Amino acid sequence: MKAIVHKADSRGHANHGWLDSYHSFSFAGYFNPERMNFGVLRVLNDDVVSPGMGFGTHGHQNMEIISIPLKGDLKHKDNTGREAVIKSGDIQVMSAGTGIQHSEFNYSNENPVNFLQIWIIPNQQNVRPRYDQLSIDPKSIQNKFQQILSPNKTDDGVWIYQDAWFHLGHFDSDTHPTYTLKSKENGVYVFLLEGQVKVNDNHLSKRDALAVSDTSEINMQISQNSKILLMEIPLKN
Repeated sequence: MKAIVHKADSRGHANHGWLDSYHSFSFAGYFNPERMNFGVLRVLNDDVVSPGMGFGTHGHQNMEIISIPLKGDLKHKDNTGREAVIKSGDIQVMSAGTGIQHSEFNYSNENPVNFLQIWIIPNQQNVRPRYDQLSIDPKSIQNKFQQILSPNKTDDGVWIYQDAWFHLGHFDSDTHPTYTLKSKENGVYVFLLEGQVKVNDNHLSKRDALAVSDTSEINMQISQNSKILLMEIPLKN
């Protein structure tokens, strides 16, 4: 198994006042030639948006964009007339395809919203733009990895145009979860949202990440109550 640790404090950082953002990969004003992507995982931004503020209308094309609120509520609006609010415990995906214009705002005028913005390079170009959204049952992720995203419309979770699988789990301390990859040719980006986890000899703390490849299975030791997001993705598009 090959594994590269990305410590939380090694991420790019931009504080715009209304937006406090940490970038796991090169994005906007943050450029690191060693952190351009991990396979088809192109962007992983950890954003905190101030009350009542947000991203004005802007465009995307040919990208799978996943939003996962960790705290608070996020409102989306696009040029097709769609409006939606995603809350903590939800996941939303947008297939930008041929092009879409949308905005994202903190739905609250009192509390900040913290959400993950994840971009995946698709395996199909110029598809019709679409959204998919669901709420994750907290019981389904207790002490196990629950699939929340896949390439299959009939599987658990939302779906995207890429052979990618996301799993989310909340684990008690002194548990030992295992994740088996769909394909040994894939890689897994382990992103620790909360807690303390050991993967082989790699110790991860809150917001640390581990880029794993050349393995068919990942074994973990949980030393503190932990919340883990696993992103299995092709290493080549």
